[in-house]
Amino acid sequence: MQRTASTHIVLHAKAPARLLLSVAVADKNNVQEQLIVRQDEVEVPVRELADHHGGRIHIAEVNSGRVSVAYDATITGTTPPPPVTESDLILYSRQSRYCESDQLGNVARAEFAGLAGVELVNSVRDWVNQQLNYIPGTSRSSDGALHTLISRNGVCRDFAHLNIALLRALDVPARLVSTYAPGVTPADFHAVTEAFIDGSWHVFDPTGRAPRHTLMRIATGRDAADTAWLTVIGGQVNFGSLAVNAEADDMVEDDHATLINLPA
Repeated sequence: MQRTASTHIVLHAKAPARLLLSVAVADKNNVQEQLIVRQDEVEVPVRELADHHGGRIHIAEVNSGRVSVAYDATITGTTPPPPVTESDLILYSRQSRYCESDQLGNVARAEFAGLAGVELVNSVRDWVNQQLNYIPGTSRSSDGALHTLISRNGVCRDFAHLNIALLRALDVPARLVSTYAPGVTPADFHAVTEAFIDGSWHVFDPTGRAPRHTLMRIATGRDAADTAWLTVIGGQVNFGSLAVNAEADDMVEDDHATLINLPA
């Protein structure tokens, strides 16, 4: 299978700043890619840093002015999923900024009593899919799983946060993955859930919008705080525009029930 991904971003820096970009696919083994940052049409040096959650962060120092970011990638084939470590299983079992599993224990136990294993993780995914309405613009970047449960509205990150928090409340390690997602309309970065079940990480899309076998991992973390596509340190940077595209040459329909590993 061959997949392509691209991101084009325009920013406006009001003062010198450090840009941390998380837009490159995590898999370096099967990819042909190019990442170019320009300021006022002059190319800016970019250095790569390995993120401890498994992704890649690209760092660019910019001054005041217009900044453009262009990333293009072609992936052929797949790389095996990342290894499972005991420290990861501990980390992804704990509550986090946007996944308040400690506050959702009663709900989780009431809704999914008596379930375990594959039946449990699929039931949680289905419940989130059925309980929430996918409505862009109805959630804020500061909203967590508890707010999403109350409002019953949100976008992919909100679905993923609630899915993760419920699983952690039931002692199932779970984490968020930002991806390029062929088939999702309108095209954008897409947040999905990984749950540790049957000895490995498996990917679930509680929105039901993305064929999981086509997903391209970008960043992995406890929640959206670990996987933001842009972090600005110092200065002030205003958002201009974002265009994301993802395509795959094999778009088989996904039943969203079969266990699927997301490649590294």
